[in-house]
Amino acid sequence: MVVGREEVVSGGLSNKVSSSTVLLTSRTEGEILQSNNLKCFTFNEVKTATRNFHPSGELDERGFGRVFKGWIDEHMQAPTKPGTGFVVAVMMFNNESNQEHSEWLAKINYLGQLRHPNLVKLIGYCLEGSYRILVYEFVTKGNLDNHLFRSFSNFLPLTWKIRMKIALDAAKGLAFLHSDKVGKIHGDFKTSKILIGSVSGFIDFTSLEMDR
Repeated sequence: MVVGREEVVSGGLSNKVSSSTVLLTSRTEGEILQSNNLKCFTFNEVKTATRNFHPSGELDERGFGRVFKGWIDEHMQAPTKPGTGFVVAVMMFNNESNQEHSEWLAKINYLGQLRHPNLVKLIGYCLEGSYRILVYEFVTKGNLDNHLFRSFSNFLPLTWKIRMKIALDAAKGLAFLHSDKVGKIHGDFKTSKILIGSVSGFIDFTSLEMDR
């Protein structure tokens, strides 16, 4: 471990770490899951929130798994009917390897502790049997890439004023991640990783690079 403001390069990825940075290797799985201020969902709660992972609610499919839209109560954080409560993004990881479990746990370790207006909030998780799931806030207007290149007909052009606001908000999110206090490099920053809510840009930090 490197402390202070020195730079360590591992696997081609440069990470600045400080004495205040919390490393995954310093805590056990139980300590990570219990110490973060996150909701622990049961698998049945996640099924109810996503209408049993209904295909119409599937938002994305990535290499690590699939993402579904769900609904939970704003105060109790319990599953609720579609159209009520607030919308969440439910990310279900594949259960094919221990490496994917390590990545899932690393996301909880870091993202459960990060709070910033321009970072997507991790709300909770589910670890039950072979199921590994993360529950994030849902950012309503999609990613910046679709708006800039109008991948779908329902995306409207962005004014230059809004573009500048998004760029500034994204820079604030990156500056927070790259600060000595956090010490993380995003590693895959691009327009598809910037999610838009209202007229503010949010870093999609579900793709934040993690230490193994």
